[in-house]
Amino acid sequence: MADGTSIEWTDATWNPITGCSIVSPGCTNCYAMRLAGTRLKHIDSRKGLTRDTKAGPVWTGEVRLNRQWLYQPFDWKKPRRIFVCAHGDLFAENVPDEWILDVFTVMAAADHHTYQVLTKRADRMREFLSRRDLLQDIYANWYNFTGKPSEVYSWPLHNVWCGVSAEDQKRADERVPSLLATPAKLRFISAEPLLGRIDFGKIIRAATFAGTIHLDGKTHPIGWMIAGGESGPGARPVHPDWVRQIRDDFVAAGVPFFFKQWGAWWPQECNPLPQQRFAERLRTARITPSIEKPQRGCWGADDKWHPGKIAGALPAYTSWKIGKEAAGRLLDGVEYSQFPEVTACQVP
Repeated sequence: MADGTSIEWTDATWNPITGCSIVSPGCTNCYAMRLAGTRLKHIDSRKGLTRDTKAGPVWTGEVRLNRQWLYQPFDWKKPRRIFVCAHGDLFAENVPDEWILDVFTVMAAADHHTYQVLTKRADRMREFLSRRDLLQDIYANWYNFTGKPSEVYSWPLHNVWCGVSAEDQKRADERVPSLLATPAKLRFISAEPLLGRIDFGKIIRAATFAGTIHLDGKTHPIGWMIAGGESGPGARPVHPDWVRQIRDDFVAAGVPFFFKQWGAWWPQECNPLPQQRFAERLRTARITPSIEKPQRGCWGADDKWHPGKIAGALPAYTSWKIGKEAAGRLLDGVEYSQFPEVTACQVP
């Protein structure tokens, strides 16, 4: 939990619940899982949440409520965007409904902030937030917390954004329809780490991008799109055209697009990284044995990855593994850092 973070699309992280389990390929190199099993493994909030394997730490499925952090948003007086459960998943299978209710009650009470809830358990999020008695439960929980009548003015909560992760077409097909059916002030998608080509048009038609009228008489648009490659040890490369397709689809529909990073792999042909920076990275690797020498590979016209190869001509692309910072986050020379135009204090 931190007031301030290196995650580009948020301002702070809040971890009232830690721990998770692996559910899809996007979890393989999870940074939170790696930290919980290495640098943070002896801290009470992470102890026992992972087990050691030859491939590194792996989530055990155990989850933990960190009550010492539950009320942290009240201490942050300046409004900010807060990534909820950055080191876990609020809707993970073993998280009791009572814990989720506590988190939503705090978000309702500390409503000067905007909360970003991102999950891989889209069905559970939809089911939980569709409960008819949920607002009444928040009222009751609020009274238990404060001894005062509830001040929740609307449902869904005006300051909570609900999102799903979708790293490939299979996961997008599974999760995005549930997201569209989820009651939320704003819905968003994070395609990170992007591990395959995704055609969101198969799931979200042009009318839905703009806000189709659903059976409840309301519009359920996607309000924000995040995409990015993978960073850290074992990072898998991302094809530039996968990112471009997502950008083109959502920008054309008027949906804010945020390109978070290329990750560890720099696509040479489409990202104008200054050659001086790349040359310095190569030179440093040659003279510093402890620094990993840049690897390379290329994407063929068949969308397949060919390790160690260099592309001959487009539509093939050469990528170099030079690290997140060096690779940057420019897509075709542009930094995409668009956010939804929604304020935390906006009440419908």
